[in-house]
Order: sequence, then C-alpha cells, then structure tokens
Amino acid sequence: MNITGRLTRDAEVRTTSQDKQVVNFSVAINDSYKNKSGERIEQTTYFDCSYWITSKVAKLLTKGTLVELSGRISTRAWTGNDGEPRAGLNFHTSQIKLHGGSRKAETVQASAQTKNNKVTAQETADDLPF
Repeated sequence: MNITGRLTRDAEVRTTSQDKQVVNFSVAINDSYKNKSGERIEQTTYFDCSYWITSKVAKLLTKGTLVELSGRISTRAWTGNDGEPRAGLNFHTSQIKLHGGSRKAETVQASAQTKNNKVTAQETADDLPF
C-alpha cells in the first residue's frame, strides 16, 4: 500500500533491546469531499510510521516534508493515562520517496543564500539533485 502525506514532527531514531535501530515518525494525510448537502468536508488521518532498513534516513525526515511511503498498515489499541480507550494506525514502511523539502530545509537554504547577499557556484553545486 502507498500513502502520501506530510511529516508532523522530525523523525526519531530508537534502539531496541536487540540493538536494532528503528526510525519513528508521524505522517498526516489530508483528504476532502463534499457531503450530500454540498458542504466540503476536510478530513485528516494520522499514521505513526516505522522504518527499519537504515537509520540514516532520519536526517531527511523533518517536520513538513512531503513523503510517499510504501508498506503495510496495522492497527493498535491501548488505554490512555486517563483510562479512556484509544486506537491508532501504524504504517510499517518499506520504501520512502521524498517529494518536497520541509520548512526547516527551506529556512536553512534561505539563510545560506542571504549570507553576504550572494551565493557562489560552489555553494549551490551541492544543492543540485543530479
């Protein structure tokens, strides 16, 4: 299954008791539709995601980044600290495609360009995708 959405927070790397590293992050998917009355209804679905292949990808997964994920979905249920039942969707990610920069990356790029009000060719060569 594929999902496309934006990260709601920066990715975190955690180490399991078996010394395996997992990258955890959250993705929001926005959807809208018109109901029978013709009103536009906005709906957001949140997925808690995990990626086990390499932890190096965590540096790229920052809040606001648009990603396309391939993997499988599972559900989980628990009782919250307030005693109320809760449920969530987990997405076990096997492939990640980045489709857009995060606001943080755009801020870093903008600050690099405003340094001395000029950008040299050497500074921009590292930013090229090819």
